[in-house]
Amino acid sequence: MIDLRARQRFARFTTQVVVRRPRLWSLFRGPIARVFDTIAPDWDSSRVTPQHMAVLEAAFDVLERPPARVLDLGTGTGAAARAAAARWPDAQVTGVDVSTGMIREAQARAGSDRERYLIADAAALPFADGSFDLVTLLNMIPFFDELGRVAALGGTLVVAFSRGADTPIWVPLDRVRNELARRGFGDFREVTAGGGASLLAVRGAVS
Repeated sequence: MIDLRARQRFARFTTQVVVRRPRLWSLFRGPIARVFDTIAPDWDSSRVTPQHMAVLEAAFDVLERPPARVLDLGTGTGAAARAAAARWPDAQVTGVDVSTGMIREAQARAGSDRERYLIADAAALPFADGSFDLVTLLNMIPFFDELGRVAALGGTLVVAFSRGADTPIWVPLDRVRNELARRGFGDFREVTAGGGASLLAVRGAVS
């Protein structure tokens, strides 16, 4: 069994490598999935706390329009997807994760028939261009090309890290902003809460 600190170091290393060289994700996808498969049954009880969710909920607070189609990437056990479904009762919410174990837990915890959870790779998503009005990532490696592809024109992206720079999966927000700007996002806003940090961006907006 890999201890907690070793898992966190591996997650941080994977994030740093993959953000710089997305093509190397193929080397890490299997090991990352296996790590999260192992911890999936205990994830909600040990990790998903009000503080864990605070920065994402705060980002939701500043959205001006309720989304109709929400995609939560790296959904894990579905906590962020369930939060979106609860907040916007007319929204269809899709959560995806590369971990089979996490998706199994998310499906078991689904709070409504408006939620669906799929095993999928965020680097190569099985969705058409412009499919979602809101795309969320909580403690998830951002694959910027796919974010730009699946977000609808005028749609909002929320990239959130529950512990800020102390989050094992962490990308500095200035790096996130620069990568998204290159892919047609603008209207950037930063939101902090509960020790976490997030960046909101709108596809097609001019900063």
